[in-house]
Amino acid sequence: MSLIKLSILSFVFSFLGIIAKADSISFKETLDQSKYNVFFLRHALAPGYGDPTDFNIDDCKTQRNLNSEGKDQARFIGTDLKSIGISFDKIYTSEWCRCTETASLLNLGEVTTFSGLNSFFQNHYNREETIAKLMNKLESLDKTGRVLMVTHQVVISAITGINVASGVAVAYNPSDGSAVKLSMR
Repeated sequence: MSLIKLSILSFVFSFLGIIAKADSISFKETLDQSKYNVFFLRHALAPGYGDPTDFNIDDCKTQRNLNSEGKDQARFIGTDLKSIGISFDKIYTSEWCRCTETASLLNLGEVTTFSGLNSFFQNHYNREETIAKLMNKLESLDKTGRVLMVTHQVVISAITGINVASGVAVAYNPSDGSAVKLSMR
C-alpha cells in the first residue's frame, strides 16, 4: 500500500474517532451540565424481536422478557449509576414487563408506569397518541429535576433521533430537543 493511501486511511480513522467521541458523553459528565434533565434508557437485554402474536400488556408470559443477562445488566447499570453519584427525582417506565423489570432492578427509587413510554412497534399502541402523551409529559416536567424514562428503542428514536442498544441511555433536553447518547463512564 502506498504511503499516500496509508496517510489518507490514517486521517480518516482518526477523524472517525473524533466523531465517535463527540457523539456521546458519559453519565458522569452530565452531572456537570444542567442542560440535560431527562434520561431515556432502553430496557435491558430481552432477546428476540418484537413481541409474540398473543401479546397482552397485562400478562408478562405473552411478552418478550429480560433474560438472566438482561437482569444482570439492569442491576449493573443501577449500581454503576449510584457509584458515580447519579440519582433521579422521578423514574417513569413503559408498561411492558421488560421495562418495568429493568426499572425495578436498577434499584434507583420509586417507579411509576406511564403509557406515554409504551412501544408502538407492531402497532400494539398508536404512535401518534403515545408520542403526544410523552411530549405533554416532557413539557410538564420540572426543568430542574432529573428524570429517568425506561422505554423502547422506537420511542427513544422517535423523540431523540438516536438509536440505542439494550441498556443504553440518551440524555435529552425537552426545552430545545437536543440529545446525546450516553456511555457509562
